[in-house]
Amino acid sequence: MGKHEAATGPGRVQQSGAAGLLGALAGAALAAHRGPRAAALGAVAGAAGLAAVDAVARARQRPGEIPALWSRIIASGAVAAPLGWAADRLTGAGPVPVATAAGAAAGALGLRPQKVLLGPVAGAAIGLGLARPGLAERGRRIPGSVAAAAAVVGFRMASALLFRDPQVSLLAERVRAEDVPFVVPLASQTRYVGTGYVRSLAQVLGGTYTPDVADIGIVASLDELAGPSFDPAGVDPLVREFYEHTTRFALDIVPEWRLWVRPGYLLYRTLVARPLGQASVPMSQREAQHGVRSRIDTVTGLPDGETVRGWIRSFADTDQPIYVGIYTTYRHEGRGYVSVGFPLPQASFTATLVPSARPDAGNGQGLVLDSRSDLDQSGHFLTYIDPQTAELTTMAVRGFAERLDVYVDDGELRAEHAFWVFGFAFLVLHYRMHRKSPRT
Repeated sequence: MGKHEAATGPGRVQQSGAAGLLGALAGAALAAHRGPRAAALGAVAGAAGLAAVDAVARARQRPGEIPALWSRIIASGAVAAPLGWAADRLTGAGPVPVATAAGAAAGALGLRPQKVLLGPVAGAAIGLGLARPGLAERGRRIPGSVAAAAAVVGFRMASALLFRDPQVSLLAERVRAEDVPFVVPLASQTRYVGTGYVRSLAQVLGGTYTPDVADIGIVASLDELAGPSFDPAGVDPLVREFYEHTTRFALDIVPEWRLWVRPGYLLYRTLVARPLGQASVPMSQREAQHGVRSRIDTVTGLPDGETVRGWIRSFADTDQPIYVGIYTTYRHEGRGYVSVGFPLPQASFTATLVPSARPDAGNGQGLVLDSRSDLDQSGHFLTYIDPQTAELTTMAVRGFAERLDVYVDDGELRAEHAFWVFGFAFLVLHYRMHRKSPRT
């Protein structure tokens, strides 16, 4: 992955100082029910203890890795303790409700549906165990700080035993773009991406911006994707035409959401996607019937001679963005890949997909693009881009997957775009692509 660096010098001192402060807060919260003196001693012990944990974990941390799981579990318990203390003081709810809420919050942060369900169950079980007669000291109930910390630590330990496959992992820390070719390292310079992103990108890169380019594709040539699993020569001509001349086609989308994900997605779209101007998929077929505007903006005249292609899909009536994606191809070890970068503020979310042939599609084969494979290049990657040095820190998001299946059915070009999160299918976008009417 390239040359990685671990935190050293002032950076490590700052991290240890933050750990000590967090430990002091946790120690004070855990001992506060015993009085001010105990709280002060608890703060000292907590600061020393968590600073030592952090120092040991970082000393054993390899370059490019995140701290060990055991140290992250202890730190999460330290975060929970003062929050549990505050909840107990403000509500007087007692250990069972506090532990249940702490477990639920920890489960929600885990994102995986199994963890979301496990969190409140584990928290409630731990809270009930703490509330059992004989465990509370001399009739005094267990403080909320202890209940919250125990619930979070207990949940995370159970989660680590039950869900062993990491869903997010650090791949590279402060590396050059060429060290991670599967990443599209283009970020948004503002907090809103929107349909004008490629225009602002041209100013950053110093290239020539051309909006709504006629007769251009999201790839220059489908031949760039040739490899062991895909021979472009066998592709149906209509599929090839779509990829090489995408702007000749209009798109109709019919979204098919799983019921379980609708409430969460509605909240995400309201709080994140729309304010961000990125990744705002239609919620229903009725909403999609407003129509989709599809265009490709480009940036040319760059020193490397490459053309940046930004495929922008927006609602036809409002021009509100659905997706703003930068489409690229590259080759690695004799195989072509498609990498699509979705710019975010000072970051990028990249989908790198492996091409393969889809048999029995029209007059030739269709095309499948899949993020799931045994190859080390494919997958989804969240990358922070340092605005000063342009160095990249990249996380692999293994809990997310997608498959795009493009084919011809009875002379009509169609596509099915399926998405999974943590192994659960949650969305399929059904596309119908047809040639636009000639411009007048």
